[in-house]
Amino acid sequence: MYRFLLTRQWVILTIVGLLMMPVMVRLGIWQMHRHEAENASNARIYAALAAAPVPVERIDAPRHRIPAADDFRTVTVTGTYDQAHEVVVRHRTSADDSSIGYYVVTPLLLADGKAVLVNRGWVASQYDGITFPKVPAAPKGRVSLTGRLRLDETTAGTGIQDKHDMPPRQVMLINSEELAGTVSRPVLGGYLELTATSPKPAAGQPQLVPPPNPGQTNGGYTPPHLAYAWQWWLFVLMVPAGWIILVRREHRDQVAKRDKARDAAAGPGDTGAGETGAGVAGAGETGAAGSDGTADAGAESAAGAGADGAGVSAGVRGTREGDAEDAAAKVTVPAASGEGKAS
Repeated sequence: MYRFLLTRQWVILTIVGLLMMPVMVRLGIWQMHRHEAENASNARIYAALAAAPVPVERIDAPRHRIPAADDFRTVTVTGTYDQAHEVVVRHRTSADDSSIGYYVVTPLLLADGKAVLVNRGWVASQYDGITFPKVPAAPKGRVSLTGRLRLDETTAGTGIQDKHDMPPRQVMLINSEELAGTVSRPVLGGYLELTATSPKPAAGQPQLVPPPNPGQTNGGYTPPHLAYAWQWWLFVLMVPAGWIILVRREHRDQVAKRDKARDAAAGPGDTGAGETGAGVAGAGETGAAGSDGTADAGAESAAGAGADGAGVSAGVRGTREGDAEDAAAKVTVPAASGEGKAS
């Protein structure tokens, strides 16, 4: 009944389904691990944002690699902007992700002879992408800044391809090691993402980079890995369910096809035989009726013949008796005549 399962196409389909199930289980586990990693990363980020501000010199130093636990940590620093060595970072989006423009990165010179890179915010594209854009001037004199300490950007961490044939004072990534050569002082590792300035600067400053929101990492969208994990595991259950549905449908089609073929092969012969049998039966009934009629006619003829025979026999018998009586009369008459003569 289910011998079609041994055909080549069904064997291949079954093997593919069996191979897909463990792969889907593994993909679900992978997505669950990513979900857990994102949760741990977000927990570190919000813990850093909630921590009390500390001077940047306390947790950072030149050529220092910022640990992940200090990413987004709120820090404070005081110094003077070095706008002569200012650069812009290409292909960055505004706070609402509606426009492409530049980040403005300006070194801040510290009193101890070091420097720290400060991302002052975002400005819109204004020219052909080659000419250095018009950037609002940095505040003059000594300023106190508050900002989020960020890790150096890399291609691996951001997915942005670094290019070295850029127009003057334009870069693709904010990286303290790459930009240290443009500044005459030792540069602290990482960079500062500006959130506040004291004294308050004049209007028209670059648009500040917004903080990360729940469900986001590094200000970017985080896919719902937990939902993806459950989706893969649901697919695991759908494989055998789909296989059973296909098997039952194929079996139903095979039975219907077999019945249709059998009916097509046997249908016309059965109908002729039935009609012939009906004709024979009719002929039999007609013959029986004829026989009955003949028998009845014969009986009636025999009865008539019998009656006629009885009449004939009676007539013959009567004739014979008449002839006997005539013969006796004739004998009697001569005897009487003789008696007369004797007398």
